[in-house]
Amino acid sequence: MADTKATNQNSILHNRYFLYATEFFSGMSVMAIELGASRLLAPYFSSSQIVWTVIIGMIMIAMALGNVWGGRMADKNPSPSKLYGRLLLAAVWTALIPFVGKYVIAGVSLVVAIFVEKNFLVWASMASCVVLFVFPLMLLGTVTPSLVKYTVSDLEQNGKIVGELEALNTIGSIIGTFVPTFVTIPSVGTAATFLIFAGVLALLAILYFISAKKKRVVSAAALLLIAVLGTQTGAVSFAFASDGLVYEGESIYNYLQVQEDEERIWLSTNVLVGVQSIMRKEGGLTGMYYDYALAAPFLAGVPGKGGGEVLILGLGTGTYALQCLNYFDGMRVEGVEIDEKIVKLSKEYFELPKEVEVSVYDGRAYLAQAGSYDVIMVDAYQDITIPFQMSTVEFFTQVKEHLKEDGVMVVNMNMRTDTDGGMNDYLCDTIASVFPEVYTVVVRGGTNMELFASENPEMLRVLEEQLAAYSAEDTHDAELALMMSGVGQNLCEVTKGDYILTDDKAPVEVLGMKVIDELISEELAYYKDMIKNGNIGELIELVR
Repeated sequence: MADTKATNQNSILHNRYFLYATEFFSGMSVMAIELGASRLLAPYFSSSQIVWTVIIGMIMIAMALGNVWGGRMADKNPSPSKLYGRLLLAAVWTALIPFVGKYVIAGVSLVVAIFVEKNFLVWASMASCVVLFVFPLMLLGTVTPSLVKYTVSDLEQNGKIVGELEALNTIGSIIGTFVPTFVTIPSVGTAATFLIFAGVLALLAILYFISAKKKRVVSAAALLLIAVLGTQTGAVSFAFASDGLVYEGESIYNYLQVQEDEERIWLSTNVLVGVQSIMRKEGGLTGMYYDYALAAPFLAGVPGKGGGEVLILGLGTGTYALQCLNYFDGMRVEGVEIDEKIVKLSKEYFELPKEVEVSVYDGRAYLAQAGSYDVIMVDAYQDITIPFQMSTVEFFTQVKEHLKEDGVMVVNMNMRTDTDGGMNDYLCDTIASVFPEVYTVVVRGGTNMELFASENPEMLRVLEEQLAAYSAEDTHDAELALMMSGVGQNLCEVTKGDYILTDDKAPVEVLGMKVIDELISEELAYYKDMIKNGNIGELIELVR
């Protein structure tokens, strides 16, 4: 009781605006942590709707538990020192997340892998959220019920005060959504964003403890820790990077890594392993799916025309654009890439030619004002994060409308699986419902498959004639000719099936998760055996 009386006489808590500020910044911090969580998990679990669902669900559970806990604590012991102590603890925990996050995620994932055979993506991301984010968000969930206890002194105005607190929490949450997404994460990164909001929470707690003349040493130690961590944000890496990392950063859409060795330079986005764009320093074929996609200009008769027009939806850093310019004369290439920072990387690290016309835009939206093309390359599918709006009947119909009479669409699909009814089956059937001529070819050494679609019933004959003419030229590239011959021999016709995706119904996340589960199970088998055999030391060395 003495503590409560002393508190009521305390000037800073007597000022209701300080309590309102606590509510406002707590709501803001919850959303900032949520957005930071998505970036921290993206290199390991993707940034798909499934992962977002896990994050939002776990945060809502944490907040609900915090509300109940906070209400009981406020009734049992109404001392504000308890609340601001919890805020200080939440601040320190939040500040540590970017520094320990990847080790926690790796450890949790390995433990989950031992016991889980299906839905690994869901269970591993959920377990990681529980360990990293549930506790600090529970602490923040205690703020509202506690503040209600301290601010409601007149029962006749309790509705008004509670309404004001809830409104401030909501407004703070709204601002906490926009500021990290458009300001702090793109400009200073996720690690610094965690520390900024940790600092705000710590400042609120410290102001209280200074005013109350309590826990000054603890407050100073917490502030010092956050300040020291703030000087180390430049050394934070969310993924376990291998040798040759030359750039690591973030954009509004992606976590980005550029890596380099003696022969090539490549870009990875939002995935622990995988290549989204690549450039060989000495030129030539890449050894990846881009080489197979070069069959599209031959299928469209581009060499015989002396040139053609290509549109790339999902330009990346311009691998396919550069190949089209290198191997075909008279080509005009347009590229559409939604991530402006990737476009900047394409010019800084990947030597994207100036003649490539680049638009920073959504691929489907761009088609609305696009012209007609000989080849349209759809390369917007990134592991499980497949944009549903670019996988439906309506989208492929729109693509067809922007192809010339003998034009060809080529689609890179990276969800190949032996299981019937997988993501690629849906894409193939959907495209076959739009185009009368559809063929696929499997890319060796990976999970990719290239699909070629056209309205031209003579598409294969055109390929044969173009390759014959190309090989007869003295200036032809023997490596490319051999590659294209292999593609032509391995093309498989697609017949229309019943797996159709539409704008109304396109469960691409669930379909993608099934394939990811298969891939992860195969990859984790080695580590499971290592754990079961007791080779923990060797496993730790691999993680390090």
